[in-house]
Amino acid sequence: MITVKKVETSRERRAFLNFPLDLYSGNKCFVPPLYMDERKIFRSDFVYRDCCDFECFIAYKDGKVAGRIQAIIQKAANEKNGEKRARFTRFDVIDDFEVSRALFGAAERWASERGMDTVCGPLSFSDLEREGLLVEGFDQQATFEENYNAPYYKDHIERLGYEKEVDWLGFRLYGAESPEALEELEQLSKFIFRRYKLHFGPSKSGSDFLKRYADGFFDLIDKSYEGLYGTVPFTEGMKKLMIDNFRLVINPKYVAVILDENEKIVCFGLTFPSLANALAGGSGRLTPKTAIRLLRALRKPDAIDLCLIGVDPEYLNRGVSAVFSAEVMKMLRDNPGLRFADTNLNLEDNWAILNQWKRFKKEEVKRYRSYIKKLK
Repeated sequence: MITVKKVETSRERRAFLNFPLDLYSGNKCFVPPLYMDERKIFRSDFVYRDCCDFECFIAYKDGKVAGRIQAIIQKAANEKNGEKRARFTRFDVIDDFEVSRALFGAAERWASERGMDTVCGPLSFSDLEREGLLVEGFDQQATFEENYNAPYYKDHIERLGYEKEVDWLGFRLYGAESPEALEELEQLSKFIFRRYKLHFGPSKSGSDFLKRYADGFFDLIDKSYEGLYGTVPFTEGMKKLMIDNFRLVINPKYVAVILDENEKIVCFGLTFPSLANALAGGSGRLTPKTAIRLLRALRKPDAIDLCLIGVDPEYLNRGVSAVFSAEVMKMLRDNPGLRFADTNLNLEDNWAILNQWKRFKKEEVKRYRSYIKKLK
């Protein structure tokens, strides 16, 4: 017997949060989010409550937890795009199609009752959170910024009438395709800097970086990401959340900010030490053992994640982003402990970002998908 309930009690909240941790326990491809961050979705002061309505559902089969799903109405996104969409996210399930049918049925009814005519996802509250369903690359470890799921999720979702809306690609970069490729990019960078009177922005520490550039950084993200799938405008709460998260992991050694002659940011690239190995297969809880592994990963990473890249639209066709590509190549060359850089998710039709990896030795290692379904 399968039943689905709204998550309301403390016990149900714990079950909702713990289900994927139990489902993928010991699976080194699964990298859990930090448990303390996930718990925040149930707080009355959760940062997205001012722009989103949402509900969490949990499924039981024969009295045992068998799956979960979260439905979200991102009001800011709907207003921006003139749509009536609900999103689904935090979908995890045992390999039982009937459990998936029951979960999506509950989420779709909730959305329909609130006037929505479409469901899409996996998409969370904003594109700053994990998004997409893994459809290729099940043998690859997720990054800290990526979802991981078993192959049968795709079959369940498509059997329920969901169709592809967009795909994201994940690449692994190993450095310059050749010494000549890096030399060519460095020469191009020097030319671009001279022509447009640009320079790198200095910073002494992570805190100094945020103090100098946070305001311009958020303005540029809003401007450069505005037309991309799933994006929403920044709120003050979202900015604070990002700054708090970045403060823990940002290192000037792995970031690049390009300024014009008036000290305005025209391009930025943020890479962070990979936390995947420190968290893989675990519970996401900051036990002393996990904290030690995280500190080691931050101090001496064996890989880096490319988290955010932005270019002022005015400079998009002036080759400025090539400067960041050269910087990533040099990071990989000059730090022998770094095995590779993961790009995280790049939209398959975002040629501005895909073209940045042309001169790298690389491989496509993952593909993620967002689905869509019209409600009757």
